[in-house]
Amino acid sequence: MSPVLMMARKILPFAAWLVLGFIAFATLSPIGWRPQSLLPVDLERAAAFALAGLLFGLAYPRHVLWAGLVLALGIVGLELLQTLRPDRHGRELDVLVKFGGAVLGLGLGWLAARRLPQR
Repeated sequence: MSPVLMMARKILPFAAWLVLGFIAFATLSPIGWRPQSLLPVDLERAAAFALAGLLFGLAYPRHVLWAGLVLALGIVGLELLQTLRPDRHGRELDVLVKFGGAVLGLGLGWLAARRLPQR
């Protein structure tokens, strides 16, 4: 295996958890601290979880169901925690949008990881 692939395999788990942590921060921070892009909010939500799913799929291709469970619990948990904040709200539609992004990213990451050369 090339040194670049070896390094990528070590960095990907860190990157996956870092992105999920940033999403948690953005989800639970005061609304004024929430990072914003030029994308519509639902597309932004889906894209954030698609990135997280992609990284988890690349980082843990042999444990894709576990990675999916982590993302699913993270999505539901963050939506529930939002209901505890007076300036935020958790909604069922947001859960579905985030699930969609996570599943798409996780599937793409898993497929890409399967194509990477093994030892």
